[in-house]
Amino acid sequence: MRDSMSNDKRRSLITYNHITYFLYVISYFTAGLLWVVPIVMNYAKRHDASGSWLATHFDWQIKTFWYSVVWFVIGIILITFALGGFGVSVLADSSNIAIGSILLAGLGLLIMTFTFIWHLYRIIRGWIALTDGRPVP
Repeated sequence: MRDSMSNDKRRSLITYNHITYFLYVISYFTAGLLWVVPIVMNYAKRHDASGSWLATHFDWQIKTFWYSVVWFVIGIILITFALGGFGVSVLADSSNIAIGSILLAGLGLLIMTFTFIWHLYRIIRGWIALTDGRPVP
C-alpha cells in the first residue's frame, strides 16, 4: 500500500486506533455497553486512513465487530429457542425434546463463548500489530 499521509496525521490515526482498541477491551468490563463507541469511531475516521497501512486496522476492527455481533446473536437465538423463548420448552413432555433443547442451548452457549474468545483474540492481535507499526491481514 502506498502511504502518502503526513507524519502528524499518521501519528494522530495511530493514537486514534490505540484508543479504539482500548475501548473494545474496556467494553468487556462494561457488559458490552462501550462496544458501540469504537465502531462509530472507526466509521467516522475510516476514510482518513484510506490508502495507508492504517486502513487495515479500521477494516479489521469493523469486521471484527460485525462478525461478532452476527455470531453472538445466532448464539442468543439458539439459546432462546432451546429454553422456550419461541414456544419450545426444555420442560416438554418428551425426554427427547428436553435433551434436544439442552443440547441446542449448549450449542448456543458454545457459539457465544467462541465468539467472545475470537473477538478478544482479534482485538489483541490487531493492537499488537498496530503497536509494531504493521498492517493486519
